[in-house]
Amino acid sequence: MSAIVDQAAGHAGETEPEGAPVAARTRRRRSVTLSIGLVLVGLVVIVALVSFFWLPFAPGDTSGGRLEHPDAAHWLGTDKLGRDLTTQLMIGARIALAVGIGSVAIGAVIGITLGLLAAFASTWLDDTISAALDIVIAFPTLLLAMLIVAAQGASLGSAILAIGLAMSAVVARLTRVLAKRVLSQQYVTAARTSGTGWLGVIARHILPNIWPTLSVNLALQFGVAVLAEASLSYLGLGAPPPNASWGRLLQEAQGTVAVAPVGAIAPGVALVILVIGVNLVADGLRDVADPTRRRSR
Repeated sequence: MSAIVDQAAGHAGETEPEGAPVAARTRRRRSVTLSIGLVLVGLVVIVALVSFFWLPFAPGDTSGGRLEHPDAAHWLGTDKLGRDLTTQLMIGARIALAVGIGSVAIGAVIGITLGLLAAFASTWLDDTISAALDIVIAFPTLLLAMLIVAAQGASLGSAILAIGLAMSAVVARLTRVLAKRVLSQQYVTAARTSGTGWLGVIARHILPNIWPTLSVNLALQFGVAVLAEASLSYLGLGAPPPNASWGRLLQEAQGTVAVAPVGAIAPGVALVILVIGVNLVADGLRDVADPTRRRSR
């Protein structure tokens, strides 16, 4: 890690006037990527926050008529039960963010803890933890989540827990690799020689150095969690009714897509907006976190 930092510092000291316009364009492009991602995610966040205080109709209101087309009262029409699709979509935004935040929090806490334990452990314990992580990573996230949800029962809490546990292995593996890289540096050896305890080394040296890279990975995992929950709900293993998950809305609309296509298009577009927005934010964070990409700043 320090070698990368030193290399970046050496590049920063070089002057390349002829490359200044290119560097400026690169910075603007990265800024635009991050800005677009924040706008897309911000739209979903605003919709979710508004849903706590205002909804066009009550979630269980079926007075709108079955499969009505969009009009002034029902902006996106109604579903096959007569419920307002705009209301369902707003509630789905709330669920998607709750799943993303909850799953990433669980995955981060468990994954970072296991990764640090493996980095500091003896050889045999490190090998054991690494082998266990490799086995978990070999299984698709959705498959692991399905197994856990099937054992716990279908609920929003079970979906968040299952997805968080499934992604914790990826976070743990990355944390282990990054932490071992930091531990091999001379400044960590100097800190230990001066009497700094392992907790101090973790707080002062390891976490500050590995967090930029981890934050990018966690941002990407957020999008994976949203898609995994939508897939579970589509299969009937996610949040049960009356929770209006976007995945469940897609599942309910598949039989009526020919007569009421908005019911399938709206939740699909919402998923695309959130996932693309999160991925663009992750790309922007990667540009900030990677010192070799900031050589011209």
